[in-house]
Amino acid sequence: MTRWLRWTAGVAVPAGVIFLVAAFVGAPAALSRGSAPAGRPDAQDQDTVQYGRYLVISHDCGGCHGGGSDPAARGWLAGYTGKDPPELQDFRIGPFHTYARNLTPDDVTGLGRFSERQIFNALRYGLRPEDTPDVAITSATPGEGSFPAHPRYLAVPMPWPAFRHMPDRDLWAIAAYLKRGVKPVSNKVDDSEGPPDFWASEYTVEKIGAYPAMAFPTANEQAPQ
Repeated sequence: MTRWLRWTAGVAVPAGVIFLVAAFVGAPAALSRGSAPAGRPDAQDQDTVQYGRYLVISHDCGGCHGGGSDPAARGWLAGYTGKDPPELQDFRIGPFHTYARNLTPDDVTGLGRFSERQIFNALRYGLRPEDTPDVAITSATPGEGSFPAHPRYLAVPMPWPAFRHMPDRDLWAIAAYLKRGVKPVSNKVDDSEGPPDFWASEYTVEKIGAYPAMAFPTANEQAPQ
């Protein structure tokens, strides 16, 4: 936990508490593959919830949001508590502090008041669920269709630029697990701090690349022989 990696914007971020930061550097939120309900699994299905659980554990969501990779651990996904230890859930990004939020389905302090689509949109587009309506995203450009004209993004270092490359089925399964498979925990987490544009200037093609990813192989890759 003492190693440091450098985030895209050139700000030091603690490593080891989230996925490999190199995997975060994906793409801007505006471009998207389809998120039509046709690809959405039944959230009530036990297999869907179990699959979401597997993804949450294997992607180390608990490394930031509490509990590590152990769903039986105290504080599982309950967010920043100021202890156990604080550096796992409290990040200093330049002049700002950001805090890992409560991912349990508590109606007041967690994700309980948000729909599974709002959670899906957060994972696919990086859009803060509290600032984004419960709608299917129908456009690739902010201000067009249902994409917010002034999108507010999840605070760094949430790795949504990497999550967004996951198939719809995976993201719906994660949303189903967070809503249906986790017990609610009342834990009010302080709002994350951030720039007035809610990180929009950091999620540009120039800084984090295009989405979808360029076709294989790029100049850095080669087709297997």
